[in-house]
Amino acid sequence: MTQAQKLQMVAGGVANDPNLNYSFPRGAGGWIPGIPQLSIPALYFADGSVGVGNGIGPATALPASIASAAGWDTQAAVQYGTVIGTELSDYGIDVNLGGNTNLTGREPRDGRTFETKGEDPILAGKIAAAHLEGVQAQHVIADIKHFAYNDQETGRATANAVIDERGGRESDLLAFEIGVKDANVQSVMCSYNLTGGTYNCENSHLLTDVLKTDWGFTGFVMSDWLATHSTVNAANAGLDQEQPDQEYFGSLGTAIQNGQVPQSRLDNMVHRVLRTMFQVGLFDYPQTIQPIPAAADAAIAQQVEENGAVLLKNSNGALPINAGVQSIAVIGSHADVAVLSGGGSAQVQPAGGPALTSGYPCPPCWSEVVWDPSSPMKAIETMAPGANVQFADGSNASAAAALAASSQVAVVFVSQWESEGMDLPSINLTDLTDATPIDQDALVSAVAAANSHTIVVIESGGPVVMPWLSQVGAVLEAWYPGQSGGPAIADLLFGKTNPSGKLPITFPASVSQLPRPTIPTPPDSTTPFDVNYFEGFNIGYKWYDSQGLTPLFPFGFGLSYTTFSLTNSAIMNNLASMSNPNIQVTLTVTNTGAVSGAEVAQVYLGLPAGIGEPPHRLVGWQKVTLQPGASQAVMIEVDENDSSHPLSYWDETSGAWTVAPGQYTVYLGDSVGALTTVGTFTVGS
Repeated sequence: MTQAQKLQMVAGGVANDPNLNYSFPRGAGGWIPGIPQLSIPALYFADGSVGVGNGIGPATALPASIASAAGWDTQAAVQYGTVIGTELSDYGIDVNLGGNTNLTGREPRDGRTFETKGEDPILAGKIAAAHLEGVQAQHVIADIKHFAYNDQETGRATANAVIDERGGRESDLLAFEIGVKDANVQSVMCSYNLTGGTYNCENSHLLTDVLKTDWGFTGFVMSDWLATHSTVNAANAGLDQEQPDQEYFGSLGTAIQNGQVPQSRLDNMVHRVLRTMFQVGLFDYPQTIQPIPAAADAAIAQQVEENGAVLLKNSNGALPINAGVQSIAVIGSHADVAVLSGGGSAQVQPAGGPALTSGYPCPPCWSEVVWDPSSPMKAIETMAPGANVQFADGSNASAAAALAASSQVAVVFVSQWESEGMDLPSINLTDLTDATPIDQDALVSAVAAANSHTIVVIESGGPVVMPWLSQVGAVLEAWYPGQSGGPAIADLLFGKTNPSGKLPITFPASVSQLPRPTIPTPPDSTTPFDVNYFEGFNIGYKWYDSQGLTPLFPFGFGLSYTTFSLTNSAIMNNLASMSNPNIQVTLTVTNTGAVSGAEVAQVYLGLPAGIGEPPHRLVGWQKVTLQPGASQAVMIEVDENDSSHPLSYWDETSGAWTVAPGQYTVYLGDSVGALTTVGTFTVGS
């Protein structure tokens, strides 16, 4: 390769028309021009956290990524990634800018919570790896982002994450480590923010020491769009490709001539990009632009939603609704025609086009509020063909309450819009926005006062507080349910599908329970400011445990229309050989109720006292589907050689994962809030 050809591979191609805000070929969000003389194809980049983004064309709007995590099912998560990879390939896109693996337990008001996989590093890492595996199996380069600590949108370009090494290695970095290793992911996107006072796209500790050296990452590091701040520092620190243009790496050739960047660094950058293209199969399996498999992918989208929706409350048999019901009031959130989706670069142009849009609530969000064309009301009418189903938009609480009072069942849909470029002002439903211009908490209370059989369906990207919880019969967290959300929600409400989702993120009782009740804000648009992650690895449920706080709903929680028992639990261990230390937790899962359903058996570990670990650490789980009365023997292995380091803590003195001597306690349950002790085992010195 000539030097010019090498330099072409490490900086984004110039837009066709700079006045059109980076208008790239194929409608992509970025590109690297090919080199026909060497038969090197161009690379086309597009967002795809919840489906094909960047307005490339109509695509399957999947449920929020956090809904996939709520399924606690890695095989189903592979299907989620497969849909994204298949449709990107069908549009001629080579690189998926999805893979958001930032942990949202630090800041559940983060506007990108819906794109993530929750608060636990092991669950998030495993689900992310499954998504990435599904994408790359379609010969599309998968990307994991935003590396690292991009945990809030407020001041994201200048926020400086302050966290100790152990705290980072056992939380955010662990999620990325699992995703990188388990999926053999080929691209990592460095984030806008700073860590320890250095911008992440020129942070040699993150990009070279941790990612490339400790984890053995062989792919390439690209910048987030316009997240590069230098030429020499970024290249020498480990950034391999600047996107979306050549603002800094356009000067890389000069820096090499001046001896500021070694020629070997450029050669390594190009090697990493080309190696990735061979690894994923871009040379052997060239893209064929063709129609997407819309019907098949819509069916997968519905399965994801039905697998990941979480039943949070169900009193006195409020759910499932009897199909013979005579009258149903459907209230709020445009449930007559649509379901809500998340915004920003992850926004999908749904097949068939949006049902409606609601303007641009915030200047940096880059997308309108989009409501996917899937009507819960129509699906409810299908499930209850003899019922009189009427709709109230919820703008008048008194009118909604009157309709509820004249109906046997009232189903209130409440929603909370999130987007890249903003954080939520709160996690309640009283805020008035373009997406939700009414006080929804007051609406629910008014309807519940009028009808004792009130069911609430929440469309959100993360947790909400519920001052009306004691007033309603049932609550279903539907997340952003995607373009098949209407039928999926109806199937769940009427019991055609039994809810089996479990929370991948804690629902706090109020923002006062968060480590930072107020989101840290920048002094201006250019000055770096500290975001102190003093809680370290005590993120999400580990924070609540360590502080003795009782949340509204704990991590791992989720109800079913049936009941389960977890019995005969025991521990087997192989700790004599420290080259492969592992334990196996055996148990029997039994469906003790009257309908088929799925349970997630969750194993947590308490490490020896004295090393400062949180009381409980999720280390394994298994989702089991059973018919009424059926039992299944389950074995959950906890292997220290796994990428999740389940038995270890990060020892800052040695700079390594370390298994501490002492007594370990094994816990089992269906959430972190309902654990029983299985037993203990001891590791010697």
